[in-house]
Amino acid sequence: MPGGIRSDMQAVQADITTLSVDAIVNAANERLAPGGGVCGAIHRAAGPGLATACAEAGRCPTGEARLTAGFDLPAKYIIHAVGPVWHGGRSGEPELLAACYRLSLDLAAQAGCGSIAFPAISTGIFGYPAPAATKIAVQTCRAWLSGQDRRMDVTFCCFDAATASLYRTELNL
Repeated sequence: MPGGIRSDMQAVQADITTLSVDAIVNAANERLAPGGGVCGAIHRAAGPGLATACAEAGRCPTGEARLTAGFDLPAKYIIHAVGPVWHGGRSGEPELLAACYRLSLDLAAQAGCGSIAFPAISTGIFGYPAPAATKIAVQTCRAWLSGQDRRMDVTFCCFDAATASLYRTELNL
């Protein structure tokens, strides 16, 4: 890494809404509306101000990300990343998923964050196979971190033990 700055990546099994990091990532939909899964949990925990902020932010195309305040969460910011729906991998899904991670890290860095937590974007209702998504997440974050001259700690926050195991294997932990 430039300047010898070291960043850490880890995988934890936890509720992302409880993590004390600078930014958490929401696996969002294009409308940035409250949904199910991680998205619904984040909206519930952040409080009603989040839905208002998301409505003001407008739509977010697949593969992109938007930043809002964290409202009632321990995290200062929420980065809303819209991952791709899985259509067999031949419709640009890997590139769109990687873009979610890169743009989320870019937004976190621009906001001055030193730590960020990601859920397993697109692996829930969007149907992206978890092993393939995990590989993209870890490789994209590693590549992004290697080009930075400031520290950014990355936590992959997993809902269940099986997903945490996939991330730990990919991270060589």
